[in-house]
Amino acid sequence: MLSVGLTGGLASGKSTVAKLFNELGAIIIDADKIARDVVTIGSVGLAQVEQQFGTACLLADGSLNRAYLRDLIFKDAHKKQLLENITHPLIYAEIKRLMQLQSEQAYIIIEIPLLIETQMQALVEHIIVVDCLPEQQIQRALVRDTVSKDTIQAIMATQVSREQRLEYADSIIDNSDNTSLVQQVNFLHSHFMQYAL
Repeated sequence: MLSVGLTGGLASGKSTVAKLFNELGAIIIDADKIARDVVTIGSVGLAQVEQQFGTACLLADGSLNRAYLRDLIFKDAHKKQLLENITHPLIYAEIKRLMQLQSEQAYIIIEIPLLIETQMQALVEHIIVVDCLPEQQIQRALVRDTVSKDTIQAIMATQVSREQRLEYADSIIDNSDNTSLVQQVNFLHSHFMQYAL
């Protein structure tokens, strides 16, 4: 089984590309969903986060107060590191577990937006970077998210640069123009299927 990491900058089109691979029959492991799952009510992850950051990081129903925690770590790199020290090993372990369950597949896609930033490249054998111009990222994020341009640019500043991300790419999907996305995904799907033979 070939393990393929799918990554890209904010609003580059990762989810759209993952959906296209899924429509071709590929199994998708979504790291963002796993990141949410490892801190659900009753989880070891949530208990560790509460122990580290106190009850202020919880909502009245006992679930994680994501807005509070996001603001906290956005302003403090040390606290961000403390949170990642809790969540990243849990996310990594769960991705590995799900990969093992799919070992009979020709290939699987692991969608990890922060693959490079979290240094999880060792998880995968092939890296796809979904790429577009930074100006396009900003425009798409403004349409998709109810946040300001300043916030979008601040988020992008916490990610590796476009140039750094592309250095890690084994394959690049150009999403500056949506018209060729399907063809690019179909080409890679065929390549991965042939690799598995």
